[in-house]
Amino acid sequence: MPVGTQGTVKAVPQETLESLGAEIILGNTYHLYLRPGHQAIRRMGGLHRFISWPHALLTDSGGFQVFSLTALRKVTEDGVRFRSHLDGSSHFFTPEHSIDVQIALGADICMAFDECTEYPADRFRAEQSLRLTMAWARRSVDHFRAHQLEVPWFDPKACRTQCLFGIVQGGMYRDLRRQCAQRLVEMEFDGYAIGGLSVGEPRELTLEIVAEVLPLLPKDKPRYVMGVGYPDEIEQYARMGVDMMDCVLPTRAARHALLFTSQGRLNIKNKQFAEDQSPPDPTCSCPVCRRYTRAYLRHLVQASEPLAATLNSIHNLAFYLGIMQRVRSSLEPAGMRDLA
Repeated sequence: MPVGTQGTVKAVPQETLESLGAEIILGNTYHLYLRPGHQAIRRMGGLHRFISWPHALLTDSGGFQVFSLTALRKVTEDGVRFRSHLDGSSHFFTPEHSIDVQIALGADICMAFDECTEYPADRFRAEQSLRLTMAWARRSVDHFRAHQLEVPWFDPKACRTQCLFGIVQGGMYRDLRRQCAQRLVEMEFDGYAIGGLSVGEPRELTLEIVAEVLPLLPKDKPRYVMGVGYPDEIEQYARMGVDMMDCVLPTRAARHALLFTSQGRLNIKNKQFAEDQSPPDPTCSCPVCRRYTRAYLRHLVQASEPLAATLNSIHNLAFYLGIMQRVRSSLEPAGMRDLA
């Protein structure tokens, strides 16, 4: 899932995302709450209409962003008080308020408000965080069930019922992760996410935690690993049984001139590409590789042209989405592929 934190996948227009085959993108509750405001978006018909995206939308609860504001937040049993990174104004997020914001945005998939555990964290800290996450999950699901909406789409006759995913936390302690997963399943969420990863731990540990938790989550509901990863990782997770993943890496790396290709990672800033007339990835059929050369992309980066971020991002997103398409095709029964 391409990440569109503030109502946009950075540097890439929505029609381009559609052409690349993106079927769902992410928005972020914290950022959209601060600017332009969830009530303003609600008055304009919801996030789908506001950003002109007539496809699925998932909103993060804002928990991870609040977690990252270490010096600007105070966590209590009730919720989190924090100061805006924009203007320093004070705000208070409770599980109920996070759900209200996501409902107002009109997300198809909302996320329970959680407390993300930093890495490293000792066991006492992880247990504290887990206790909050469990209490907030219960409050999130109760509030959501009482207030969820039918989400209107661009076609006024078409609506979808909002759904809510729980988030498994517990730091890097396997028993805490198991405890969290089992209790969330008892709450009967519509889907389940594994959060609190990619926060500085070794990649091998990330994989171990996913492998520990995944079998505990219902196979007949979506299973989502948040914040991963590199191309080889997402293919590995998908083959393990993960249904959904997101990461800012394809577009963030693109803005720093790093391209993902079938030949490995390519730093397009390197001098060796100054007169290279080959496409970024000779095996790729994305719009960028069909039209532009490595030399031109390097020139755009060197000249600090905004187009560099756009073209690099389009290629990286196409590469990631292509991986997922190949994985889906390989996992589909032959009969289903014939029907498609």
